[in-house]
Amino acid sequence: MFDTLSDRLSTAFKNLRGKGKLTDADIDATTREIRIALLEADVALPVVREFIAAVRERASGAEVRGGLNPAQQVIKIVNEELVKILGGETRELRMAKRPPTVIMLAGLQGAGKTTLAGKLAKWLKETQHQTPMLVAADLQRPNAVTQLQVVGDRAGVPVFAPEPGNGVGDPVDVARKAMDEARTKQHSVVIVDTAGRLGVDEELMKQAADIRDAVNPDEILFVVDAMIGQDAVNTAQAFLDGVGFDGVVLSKLDGDARGGAALSIAQVTGRQVMFASNGEKLEDFDVFHPDRMASRILGMGDVMSLIESAERSFDAEEAAKTAAKLQKRGGKDFTLDDFLAQMQSVRKMGPLTKIFGMLPGANQFKDQLENFDEREIDRIEAVIHSMTPAERTDPNIINGSRRARIAKGSGTEVATVSGLVERFFEARKMMSAMASGKGMPGMPGMPGMPGAGAGGARKAKQQAKKGKKRGSGNPAKRANQGTPQPQAPQPGELPAAFGGGQNGGDFELPDDLKKMLGGN
Repeated sequence: MFDTLSDRLSTAFKNLRGKGKLTDADIDATTREIRIALLEADVALPVVREFIAAVRERASGAEVRGGLNPAQQVIKIVNEELVKILGGETRELRMAKRPPTVIMLAGLQGAGKTTLAGKLAKWLKETQHQTPMLVAADLQRPNAVTQLQVVGDRAGVPVFAPEPGNGVGDPVDVARKAMDEARTKQHSVVIVDTAGRLGVDEELMKQAADIRDAVNPDEILFVVDAMIGQDAVNTAQAFLDGVGFDGVVLSKLDGDARGGAALSIAQVTGRQVMFASNGEKLEDFDVFHPDRMASRILGMGDVMSLIESAERSFDAEEAAKTAAKLQKRGGKDFTLDDFLAQMQSVRKMGPLTKIFGMLPGANQFKDQLENFDEREIDRIEAVIHSMTPAERTDPNIINGSRRARIAKGSGTEVATVSGLVERFFEARKMMSAMASGKGMPGMPGMPGMPGAGAGGARKAKQQAKKGKKRGSGNPAKRANQGTPQPQAPQPGELPAAFGGGQNGGDFELPDDLKKMLGGN
């Protein structure tokens, strides 16, 4: 959703590259580009004006003019102001002192309230260890009650639905009875799914207000479709005036709209965005962190969310066993079964394009990620499942006839089987080296890797000496013989993630990553 905005902001920052000092003209040009980027993203005009004024004031101040790298100082200012308009700090749900905690969902029809109710219930059950109950108080929309029952069944959460809906029943009475049901069966959280309308009207507001008065909710969450642009702000303001709400939930963040609602609602209404829904599955639900969202928009990734997702998807005990296998005997105990289990754990985190998109600088290879075929993972699984237990344990025994049999059994080509086996050995070698603290293969002493100390540095120097040719005694000839070395970023030059460097436009995925993804 924020791809266009991210690209425009990267372009604006790229123009600052190499500036040792920012002039008023530089600041004017940059803020003009940022203003255009925000307006094109459908951010509300009052928010854009306030944002630009804050950036201009801070960029013109001493904090930038005295900095060693003015360009990065401007990026820092934009990041901080983005966090501010997105709500500042992460806001958590208020839980009642005496259960049940009552959460009421409000919003227009089609915003995704019913699906969101199931996602929220599943999140509360699995991560917050609550015992939620869903309440079908939308008795107007056709099959709304049935839909909530299906969603509740998928989430493993009970649904209180005494009325069939489809225009039959009193939603206020249902909400009132639900409270008695929750207390009787000792549910810690009650989530009330209310009716919506195609537009804001008096009937909608009256019904929502009556349900609010009947259940006295601890939290009223306004669910808004992130794809409807600036109109989301107008609708939010109407609900705030008519019913009131405590927090905002953005749905359909995986859409291709321009995302202005996310950047506008918190600032205009004074109510923070608390959750974000970004897909059709019940797992596609996240707590909204303003600082992480700002980081994503600026192309700096979201490593914290990636780590949290990995912690949820990977079994700690199994991960420890896998690490132990990789550390012993050069990783030879790590089998294709282990490789398959690791791959399946990664898939639980979501699409690979989403996972890699959380890495810093991912916008530089955005096109390559978009063209990646997720079905490649299915083909890998089919090939491994077509192998015998002995072949998975020791892929070295897979000869020509075995490869032909595996290819036939998995519906693939012999070359696909050969490529998988080859990539497995390379991946095992790489993971074994990392687990043993030796750094990445072919990259001795890689900074930041475990064990990348003096030993790795010495090896690197020794390899460099072996391959070094004696230069000519003539300084001019020696200069011509030299191989150009990559230049370190100059003062004021942006990092590669923002278009810096000499060859930012020719960025490609690392070879190891290409091989693991099945590329050439």
